[in-house]
Amino acid sequence: MPTIVPQYLDKEIFRIVSDVAQSRGVRAFAIGGYVRDCFLGRECNDIDIVVEGSGIEFAREVGRVTGKYVSYFKNFGTAMLHYQGAEIEFVGARKESYRRESRKPIVEDGTLRDDQLRRDFTINAMAFSLQKDSFGELVDPFGGISDLANGIIRTPLDPDTTYSDDPLRMLRAVRFATKLSTPELKFTIVQESLDSMRRMADRLSILSMERITEELNKMLLTPRPSMAFELMDRTGLLQHILPELCALKGVETVEGRGHKENFSHTLMVLDNVAQADAAEPKLWLRWAALLHDIGKPASKRFDPAIGWTFHGHDVIGSKMVPAIFNRLKLPIDASKYVRKLVWLHLRPIALVDDGVTDSAVRRLLFDAGDEIDDLMMLCRADVTSKNPAKVARVMSNFSLVEKKLEEVEQKDQLRNFKNPICGEYVMKVYGIPPCNLIGQLKEAVKEAILEGVIENNFEQADKFMRVKALEMGLKAVDNE
Repeated sequence: MPTIVPQYLDKEIFRIVSDVAQSRGVRAFAIGGYVRDCFLGRECNDIDIVVEGSGIEFAREVGRVTGKYVSYFKNFGTAMLHYQGAEIEFVGARKESYRRESRKPIVEDGTLRDDQLRRDFTINAMAFSLQKDSFGELVDPFGGISDLANGIIRTPLDPDTTYSDDPLRMLRAVRFATKLSTPELKFTIVQESLDSMRRMADRLSILSMERITEELNKMLLTPRPSMAFELMDRTGLLQHILPELCALKGVETVEGRGHKENFSHTLMVLDNVAQADAAEPKLWLRWAALLHDIGKPASKRFDPAIGWTFHGHDVIGSKMVPAIFNRLKLPIDASKYVRKLVWLHLRPIALVDDGVTDSAVRRLLFDAGDEIDDLMMLCRADVTSKNPAKVARVMSNFSLVEKKLEEVEQKDQLRNFKNPICGEYVMKVYGIPPCNLIGQLKEAVKEAILEGVIENNFEQADKFMRVKALEMGLKAVDNE
């Protein structure tokens, strides 16, 4: 007996689709992620409708009935409209074949079963019938409902075929295993799929970097993103995408002394950030967590007196970020943000070690700007010691730094610091053209503010500038 699930189909759009299907004499089904998420009890407003016939012509009729505008994508044979808060996409049932050098399929008209066979995983191949005589029937030829209940990611076809045809599905397998896992049920990729992914890893080369990065970003925004990077590492995918991260793996021992395993530490930091920003996930902060120690392999040294050191890994790592972001086709502005956090991630704890002086705090506020709160979140996430006493001590120190940051910020207003003295003003006062002296004067004013010699306001900055200018042999031409 087929499973009947009408409770998942109480949206008005399904009744409309059913009516249109009957009037046109075709079969229509809700398929894919909406069906999967219904059984998982997850909210889903993205609905895919597959039609045995023209998806575009079917969507036109649904648009006419609902009075909604329909967007058409003729190259893909799809159409889309919005209705009562949901995004509904229509496509004709099809079967696909692939050429080895491309993930773009050769498409032919097909049946529902053909369409289900082309789906990536059994849990995404389930469909609800929208026919009048079988409304709500679950059409599940590959046991997707059982796989869903058992937390299994499995392909309908032989995984070598599935992943070779479209290598993006390997990353999607990783993403779904990570996204769908809960404390109660961990999703796993079946062993034959994991083995296939290892064999097919180099097929990632036919994908555009934008598609790869889109999947990475979705993985990073999951509640426990470390799972995705562990899976990509196990299957050899990560080496093709972020070899810099793979370089963090392993522990080297000299004279009986080893160092921290930096790959696992990085993933712990990433999960700590994901837990801290869970209410409002911050993609680029999570990227900063992923890359914060990326400079360690290049900076690793063994000193017989003190053991392993990674001096300068913050600076080295920050210089690596732009190249990584450029390769992954990630935004330039985001690259600047991540680079800043990687560069600064050691500074807050160094303040405690060196003494939390007003001058040091001013410089941190100046360098961090609006990113100071995210920086402190990253720094707290970076504490992964298994020694509770050490963790408590470091967290207490961070609280001291945060208190001092708040005090100095209230007094000196240095977040997103802007020099009270601008170049145009210097040229006007001293009647000089653009030259190095202007920059020297502005830098002297900035340093005086950061060191607490003067307050951060125009009056004291102007007075200091004039004294400094006289020392440099400059005389004012105005009468101010």
